Amino acid sequence: MGFELSAEEVEGLMVELARLRDEHRDLDSAIDALERLGAINQIQVQRLKKRKLYLRDRIAHLEDQLTPDIIA
Repeated sequence: MGFELSAEEVEGLMVELARLRDEHRDLDSAIDALERLGAINQIQVQRLKKRKLYLRDRIAHLEDQLTPDIIA
C-alpha cells in the first residue's frame, strides 16, 4: 500500500514541517509570556493553546508521511 514521495514532495513537506515547528515554538513562547504576566485575557491564551495543539497534530501527520512504512 506504500507509495514513494517525489523529491519535490519530500522537500515541500520538510519546508512545511520546519515552518510549523517554528510557529509551534513561537506559540509556546507567547503562551509562557502571557501566563507570566498574569494575562487577564484567558480566552486569548486558550486560543493560542488550541492552535498549538492543531500544529502538534499537523506536525505528527507530516512526520508520519516522511517516515517510510516499515513492515514488521
